[in-house]
Amino acid sequence: MKLANLLKIALKALNNNKLRCFLTMLGIIIGVASVITMLAIGQGSKNSIKAQISEMGSNMIMIHPGNMQRGGARQSADDMQTLEVADYEALKALPGIAAISPSVNSGGQFVNGNNNYPSTIYGITPDYLEIRKLKVKEGTLFTDQDIKSAAKVCILGKTVVDNLFPNGEDPVGRVVRFGKIPLTVIGVLESKGTNSMGQDQDDMVLAPYTTVMKRVLAVDYLQGIFASAVDEEQTEETIERITEVLRSQHKLKEDAENNFEIRSQQELSEMMNSTSDMMTVLLACIAGISLLVGGIGIMNIMYVSVTERTREIGLRMSIGARGIDILSQFLIEAVIISVTGGIIGIILGILASWLVNVIANWPVYIQLYSVVLSFAVCTVTGIFFGWYPAQKASNLDPIEAIRYE
Repeated sequence: MKLANLLKIALKALNNNKLRCFLTMLGIIIGVASVITMLAIGQGSKNSIKAQISEMGSNMIMIHPGNMQRGGARQSADDMQTLEVADYEALKALPGIAAISPSVNSGGQFVNGNNNYPSTIYGITPDYLEIRKLKVKEGTLFTDQDIKSAAKVCILGKTVVDNLFPNGEDPVGRVVRFGKIPLTVIGVLESKGTNSMGQDQDDMVLAPYTTVMKRVLAVDYLQGIFASAVDEEQTEETIERITEVLRSQHKLKEDAENNFEIRSQQELSEMMNSTSDMMTVLLACIAGISLLVGGIGIMNIMYVSVTERTREIGLRMSIGARGIDILSQFLIEAVIISVTGGIIGIILGILASWLVNVIANWPVYIQLYSVVLSFAVCTVTGIFFGWYPAQKASNLDPIEAIRYE
């Protein structure tokens, strides 16, 4: 029997049971749409994380006190005070470092008149802005003299400005209080918005590190050191040099563990990508279950269809239809259901991804491979789960089939 005739017979059979056909498709539609949407969310999150890390500088190096490799054990206060200003001074002249800044911070309430807002003050040097890709939109940076004298000056992020100066006043030159400490605003940072993890990058106040150390925290140690390598290729080499200098500064013996932790942005990027990939695979697997259920639905309906049409099959075979013709007819029906469901599912998946982006404001990115893969899987699913009922139909005895009630 010609393929065209088989196709007509299959379409007529499906048309006679429109509702059942649609309900059978529904499993495939939901499965395909779920896979595309979940993969789009996962890939969108991954791309967003990459973009955020790139904005912070792919060659950024972060140095923290203590050793983070101690199995999560709580560290003593001494372990967290291993970085000193002398370490920062020793690293400043190190080849391969483009910019370096010490870091100390404290959370608290900022006050301007009747307005107050909780934020974090970061004690740094001007190099910190280069490392973190920050820019001063209005006003100026603090100077080396401000750092030496622990001057009471600061630069505000946009979120802090909006909350302390809600009427749109120019904050430059005004005085805000952090606790009991008056700070003169000398600049405002350019807005960066929220990052991929939902953190507000404009919710910060910058000040000379000496100001925060002496006037706010009253400490003589650093909470961290931020640096950037000259270029990304030299990051690992620069980390090795930093390690050597810090071990020498801390007078550590050869067999002693580091009492500091060095992380690069590359390491952070790899870790985040690994986590994002794992979550994407997990989401895809969960969505893939819908495809499996849809396939089982196809097998179930095709099996019922074979049972209902046993007399029809017997009549066809008695007038010359071969087993291969009956097998092809039922396989074509299963493939039509799965392919049509797949096409509708793709459209629905793209629409759902767009709605997630518009309504939930989540980053999404639909890759071609996810569409092709979903469509291929649903087609194979139709053939795989349609094979058994079709094979059963083709093996029916014509005489017994005609007698079937």
